[in-house]
Amino acid sequence: MTSPARPLRHLAAVLDGNRRWAAEHGLSPEDGYRAGADKVVEFLPWCTDAGVEVITLMAASADNLVHRDPPVLGGVLDTVVTTLGKLAATGHYRLRPMGRLSRLGPDIEHALHEVRERTAQVTGTTVNIAIGYGGREEITDAVRSLLTTHQAHGTLHSLARTLTPQDIAARLYTAGQPDPDLVIRTSGEQRLSTLMPWQSVYSELCFLPVHWPDLTHHDFRNALTAYHHRHRRFGA
Repeated sequence: MTSPARPLRHLAAVLDGNRRWAAEHGLSPEDGYRAGADKVVEFLPWCTDAGVEVITLMAASADNLVHRDPPVLGGVLDTVVTTLGKLAATGHYRLRPMGRLSRLGPDIEHALHEVRERTAQVTGTTVNIAIGYGGREEITDAVRSLLTTHQAHGTLHSLARTLTPQDIAARLYTAGQPDPDLVIRTSGEQRLSTLMPWQSVYSELCFLPVHWPDLTHHDFRNALTAYHHRHRRFGA
C-alpha cells in the first residue's frame, strides 16, 4: 500500500470526536472513550499492514487534564491503561507512553511505565501514546535536559555558539524516531492541538470529517491515497 517513492514510516493521529460521537448516540462520555479505544485496536493493524513503522496516538493532552471533569478524566485514563494492557498482550507493539506522566497520579504512572517495560524488547511496530502531553512542554523538557547536561559538563558557556536543531531533537520524547510523514485528525477540526509541533513542521496533514469511533478502513485508505499523491516539498 505504501509507495517506494513516498514512504510512510511514521503516522500520527489525533483521536478526536469521542465525546461528540457518544452524545450523538445518546451515550455517556465514558462510552465514547471506550468506543474510541476499540477503534485504536482496530486501527493499528491497518497501519502495520500499510508498512508504517511508527504510530503516534494523541490520547489525552495536558489541556485535557485541566478541562475534563475528574470522573470523566478518570474513566479516560483507566480506558487507556486497559487498552494498552490488551495491546501489550498481543506481543505486536512496542508501546511508548509519552508526556509528563507524573501528573497522571502514581497508579496510572506506574501502569504506563510497566507497559513500556513489558514491550521494550518487542521488535514490531512502535506505538507512541501521547497522554498528559503538551507539545511546548516537550520542547521545554528537551531544552532543560540540554542545559542540565551542559551545566554538568561545564560547557554551558559555549552552548549558545554550538547549539543546533539536532541537539534539541535528540532530547525530544521521540528521539531516534523519524518525524511523522502524515498526521490525521478526525472529527473535522483543523488544528494539531499541541501534537508534536517540532516534529510535524514538514508533515502532511489530513483532516477527516468523521468522529474517531466512526473511522472506517475506507477513510484510512483514502487518507493514505491522498498522502501518496502529494508532492512533499519539505519547506521549499
